[in-house]
Parts: sequence; structure tokens; C-alpha cells
Amino acid sequence: MTSVNLTRDEAQKRSEQLEVDHYAIDLDLSGVLDAPSEGPHTFGSKTTVRFRALEDEVSTFIDLRAAHNVSATLNGEDIDTSGYSSDRGLPLTGLRGECELVVTADLEYTTTGEGLHRMVDPVDNEVYLYTQFESADAKRVFACFDQPDLKATYSLAVTAPAHWEVVSNGATDNIADAAGDTKIHTFVETEKMSTYLVALIAGPYHHVSDEFVDGDVRIPLRLLCRGSLAEHLDAERLFTETKQGFAFYHEVFGIPYPFGKYDQIFVPEYNMGAMENAGAVTFLEDYVFRSRVTGYRYERRNETILHEMAHMWFGDLVTMRWWDDLWLNESFATYASVLAQTSASEYKEAWTTFANVEKSWAYRQDQLSSTHPVAADMVDLEAVERNFDGITYAKGASVLKQLVAYVGLDPFLAGLRQYFNDHAWGNATFADLVSALEASSGRDLSDWSDKWLRTTGLNTFRAEVTRGEDDTIAALDLVQGGAAPGAGELRMHRIGVGIYSRDDQGKLVRSDYAELDVTGERTSVDELVGKPAGDLILVNDNDLTYCSAKLDDASLEVVLAELENISDSLARTLAWSALWEMTRNAELPARRFIEVVSRAIGAETHVGVVQKVLGQAHVALSRYADPDWAAAHGWPQFSEAMLAHARAATPGSDYQLAFFTALAEAPLRADERALMRNLLVDDPASQGLEGLAVDTDLRWSILTSLVAGGMADADDIDAELARDNTASGARRAATARAARPEAAAKLAVLDLITRTGAEAPSNAVVRASLAGLPFPGHEHLLAEVERRYLETIDELWTSRPGEIALTTSEMLFPAWSIDPDTIVRFDAVAADEARPSAQRRTIAEMVDDLRRALAAREADRKAG
Repeated sequence: MTSVNLTRDEAQKRSEQLEVDHYAIDLDLSGVLDAPSEGPHTFGSKTTVRFRALEDEVSTFIDLRAAHNVSATLNGEDIDTSGYSSDRGLPLTGLRGECELVVTADLEYTTTGEGLHRMVDPVDNEVYLYTQFESADAKRVFACFDQPDLKATYSLAVTAPAHWEVVSNGATDNIADAAGDTKIHTFVETEKMSTYLVALIAGPYHHVSDEFVDGDVRIPLRLLCRGSLAEHLDAERLFTETKQGFAFYHEVFGIPYPFGKYDQIFVPEYNMGAMENAGAVTFLEDYVFRSRVTGYRYERRNETILHEMAHMWFGDLVTMRWWDDLWLNESFATYASVLAQTSASEYKEAWTTFANVEKSWAYRQDQLSSTHPVAADMVDLEAVERNFDGITYAKGASVLKQLVAYVGLDPFLAGLRQYFNDHAWGNATFADLVSALEASSGRDLSDWSDKWLRTTGLNTFRAEVTRGEDDTIAALDLVQGGAAPGAGELRMHRIGVGIYSRDDQGKLVRSDYAELDVTGERTSVDELVGKPAGDLILVNDNDLTYCSAKLDDASLEVVLAELENISDSLARTLAWSALWEMTRNAELPARRFIEVVSRAIGAETHVGVVQKVLGQAHVALSRYADPDWAAAHGWPQFSEAMLAHARAATPGSDYQLAFFTALAEAPLRADERALMRNLLVDDPASQGLEGLAVDTDLRWSILTSLVAGGMADADDIDAELARDNTASGARRAATARAARPEAAAKLAVLDLITRTGAEAPSNAVVRASLAGLPFPGHEHLLAEVERRYLETIDELWTSRPGEIALTTSEMLFPAWSIDPDTIVRFDAVAADEARPSAQRRTIAEMVDDLRRALAAREADRKAG
């Protein structure tokens, strides 16, 4: 029995043995404001579980982690708890019939973003708490059968400081005075849900209230954040977007929101974007924008809001039986959120962002040696935690988009409504959804499921065109390549082909289009035969399917020469994507990609695409370009273009901010560093940047750039932190310190993140410090970091739990050391079967990226 790394077989056995009715959870947080004199900082937890043993003389275990002073009774009788361990839980034997188990223990607060996370706000020294339980960390707060198919109802009582706000899944039932300066908060009993969806958020949170009304349905709404961020909470906009989401989902899902009230809480030091706790959704605090951000950030925040809201139905109301269907939860919420954005919000071009962001993530993940089927084989919790990746979210959502194109949107939604009705408050599998979709659409989806969900890799598509003498299309075939990496399957695709021609203004506009089903290696696009051949043929136009779409030679030359003239936003994004994938695959020299970006990005009208492409350009220069060319020509070309575009952009616009931010993240020349220094004291207009808001976060970006260039030091960082003595300021200062151009500063990061116990930094500070390490041009300062990383890789993995172990392994990996020797050294680590599988997979993925970078650099070098 393995409580911490529960296996699928163990979970199935336990679900065959038990049926859980109810948890009554009593938490005592009265000592939360006081630091412990010695040992871990703990809180009191008492759990009463009512359940049934479905067999005679059942032997099993209840999950409980990081517990001290454990005691328990079963049906009123004391039971032996000497067999308890954090790794294996509390053994239970001789169970029969109706059972009431009471477990009392002291459990630990965390600073890792898991379990019950505790944070102290440096602005006012107030303490803030929140829980994060997915995949299986509810056991860090209360004793439970911590797996998704053992659903139950919950009642919660929390003793907390009297001035605190306390939030859980259910509405507050009562608040009563307790001993000392504390109060007891009790909550109404919840509907049935899985343990990982239980939530507790507590502290002096600022809150704002509203209500969504849809006929007879009234949903109380609240937004909460730390008090020191209250002035930045844009409640009106957030409530508007929340109401738009509810109106859309009510219409298309056919079932009103099922969990009563709806709180959205922005919490500090979060490890992820958000979590779909029923009725109490937690969000990354960075979504409370304290400085000027582009519209792209608002669009991505809106996608997250709608993603978590979709989970209220798909995941919370109907829950996967086991984590094999994690992909379905996350892929569906991703697909549904973009559908809602384009249908019910101001973000009408969200599918463009999806093509640019989600698909790019999926394409990268699906070309790694660690790629896996969308429907992954989740044998245990360790496998689950490593598969919150681009396959589970982005490829799965792309596959669902393809499925909708295949069966039709209306039949898809009709099948979905039937699925919700059939499985409400229970657990279901993908087979249950397929059955509902087959009934609503009349399509046999068995072959589709096998080809798309149980295989790996991307199919490629390219157009072979024969032009007639009158420049019409004499023949046009789509050629599908076998899925790779993997077994080379050919799949069924619903795919579009667009023909683009120049109009009177020289813009490339779509002149013809065909949409068809493709199953084999070669398919003739008969509908376009005889039509004008145009100037550009775009395969996978409208981005219906998931594939690597190749440009034919003539189309590639057009895109390289005048990508900015493609009139349609989505088509232009697909062209950017095609160039980027060619660069990553060493088919296009990185310098050509930088040339197009430097020229064409100023004409891009979708700011999200601007920011994504500029990030890709940064990677191309850092990793894919010949280093000598990048230092002498590439970076200067790029930074000069960014400054020119920022000065040419509309003053105060999103585009100006995006171009300037990209400039600040590049290694700069002396005149550019002088400009940065001047911006900290002068009016931006004096530097040709009228309208640029040099606010708190942009000041940090400028200072970090100066620090990395050797024009500012630790004293400057301390002075800026004194101006911004906040949690965000502390993180930005950590990044700036790591960006100092000194080997000692780089090693100091390694020393910081390996601290344990009371001196261990929070998850947020770890992440911020690691972000400042590999500044472009600092590669020569990192040799000792690489050596020590290789020496202490096991210590780094075991010193911090779960999410932080993964983060540290990825961000500290010497991705800057692009040479065959590095690959050999870390191949040996990845091949060592004695190591944890998640660690080996992480290292293998990073080595894959090194191989890709090495090939791309060689291609770029040859192009020179």
C-alpha cells in the first residue's frame, strides 16, 4: 500500500471495498499567527468519516501525510495508530458494514504551494492561507480516501483569527466567537465531490460581491485578494467576464451551475494558473495586475477564468473515475474556454491565440522522446503529476476541436448535455462521453478514438500543386506523413486548404477555400482544381486539425518576403507557426526567422501573437542561432528593431509595451543600456518613447536589464526593493540578484534553493531566483552551476516536494550548455533506472531540447 504514490490498482481495489458518505472536518488554525519555537509549524485537524465496507473484514488504509500526534477511533473504539506513516497512511483492518472513523492529528503548513500553504505579506505582516490538493494532497489537511472516484459530501468547521475571512466550497453557515481572539466558521454541507476539489482559503482577504441572475437562478459572486492588492483588483471587469461565462455555459450545457455560490480567490505564491475547487476557485495572484499589461494578458486571464468555470460541469459535477482521463478534464476545459471567449466575450480572435499558444506548446511536447498518447496510462500518482503537460492540455484540446469539426458543433453539444444528465454527481470515463457523442451525431467514433487518443506524434501535411499554363490549379494533392514520433499512423483529419492572392493594395487575401475529410496518404483537393493558383497555399487553413503543416517552396518564399501582408489574423498566425516549426526543426536557419521577425512584427495586429513571436525570437537567438553570429549581428539587429518598433508604435499602446519589454530582455549595447538608465529618472518622451508607462513592474524589468549588463548592482536592487517592499517586489529582486554578471551570484542561487527547514525559501522565491540565472551572454558564468547541478541532482530532487522538484530540475538544467558532452552526461542520468521516473523524464526532455538546439545551430552556421 502506497498512500503518497497511490497506484491505479490500489485505488480500484479500495473503491471496490468502500463507499464513502460524508466527511466532517474540524480545523484549528488558532496558532497560525505565531511562529513555532521549534519543529514544523502545525495546525490541528480532526476528521470524522462515515463510510461503508462493501465486503466483510476489509483491510485498507486512509491517507494522511506529514502528521504528528495521530490518534483515531473506529465506531467509538480507540484503534492502534502505531502503524501510521506519512508514506503509507493509517492502516485500517477488520472493517465491516457502516463505519465512523475519527482521526485527530497535527498537520504541517507548507511554503511549497501544496496542502495548506502559509504566506506572510511583507507589506502588513498579515498571514494568508490557501489549499491546493490536486492531484492528491487533501491528505495534507485531513484524513481521507484521497482518490477521485470515492466522492462524498463535506462539512467544515474552522477556528481562525477573528479578523479573518474564511472561505470554503459551501456558503458560510455560521460564525461564532471562540476562545481568545478567534472565531469558528462553519459551512453548509457540500454536494458530492472528490477530495481534490475541497478548498480552504483563510486570511484577512479583501472581498467584493456581486450576483449573476439567469431567470430563477441566482448565483452569489465574490472576488477576493490580499488586502495589499485591493487597489489593483479590477472587479467590474472580472465580474462582467464571469457573468458572460455563466450565461454561455448555462445555454450550451443545459444544466445551471450546480454548486450554489461562486468565489474566485487570487492567492499568493501559487504554483499554477488556477484550480477548479467547486465554488471556491483559486487563481494565480499575478492575475491582479498591479502595473500596465497588454491586452494579451487580459485575454489569457479571461481564458483561465472560463477554463476553471467549465470545470464546474466537466470535472466537478461529472468527475473522471481515475486520472487516465485527466486529459479529458483539462482538454475539454481548454476547448470550452476558447469557444466561450469567441462566442460571449470581447476576445473574438481567441482561436488565433489558441493556434499560437496552445498548439505551439502541444507541438513541442509531442516531438519529445517522452511524448505519450493523449489518453495516457496513469499507473500511479507520480505518472499523473508529470502529465500535466502540453499533451494533456493543448494536444487534447486540439483533438477535441478536430472532433467537433468532424461531428459538428450542435451534435457535440447535444451529446455533452446527455453526458452531464447521465452522470451528474458521479464519475465517468471517456467511453461514456464517446457513447453520448455517437448517439447525438450518428458517427462511429471507435476508429477516431484509437487513432487520435492512443497514439503519439504529429502527422505532417504538405500540398503538391501542379499549375496550368493559365496559372490555374491543374492538380492539388494533400500528402499526409505518418505520425512521428510513434508508429507512423495515418489519421482521419478534417482539414482546410486556403488559396491567398494579392489584392489591389498588395494584401494577401483568401481567394478560394476547400474543406474536406482526409484519411490516407494522398488526397486530391478536387474542389480547387481549375481555380486560380494564387500566390500562397495555406494547408490547415482555419486551423481545424492538429498537424505540422508544411509550406510548399513557392509559398515559403512568399511568407518569408511578405508575411505581414497576409490580411487574416489566423492565417498570419499559421504562417508564423510554420516558420517557427521549421526553425525548431533545423529546416530554416534561425537568422532567417530573426530577419522576418525584425521586419514584420511591427505590422502584426494581434498583440498576443506579437508577444509569443518575440518570445520565440528570443529562443531562436539564445539557442538556435550560431552563437558568434547572434552576438555580433543577431542580438544587435533584434534590439535595434525592437527599439524602432517601440518608438514607432502608438504612444501608450500594448504594442509599444510589448516591443520595449522584448528590448529589456535582450543583451544590450552601450547606447541602449544608457537609454534604460535614463528611463529610470527621465520622462520617456525624452528617449523617443512618449506614452511609455514606466511603472513598478517595468522599472524592475529595466533594472534587471541594467544589472545583467553590469550597469547596476546589489545596492540598486536593494533601493528598488525599498520602493516596492511587497511580495512581488521580493520576487523581482530575487530575479535581479540572480541576473548579476558574476559567477558568485549564480552560485548563490544554488545555495538559496537547497536550503531546508525554516530557512527554505518559498516556492515563489525559488522560481523567481531561477528565472534570473540564464541571461543571454552569461553562459560563461554558469560552468560551476552546471557541475554542481550534476553532482547534487538527487539532493535537489529530494529536498523539496513534487512541484518544486520538477520546477528546480527544469529551470536549473544547463540548457545554456549546447554541446555534445552535455548531452552525453545527462543522457546517463536519464538512463539510470534507479532514479525516480519523473526525474528521468524531466532530464530526458531537457536533453531532447539540447539535441534540437545543436541541430538548429549547425543549420544556422551552414547558412552563414
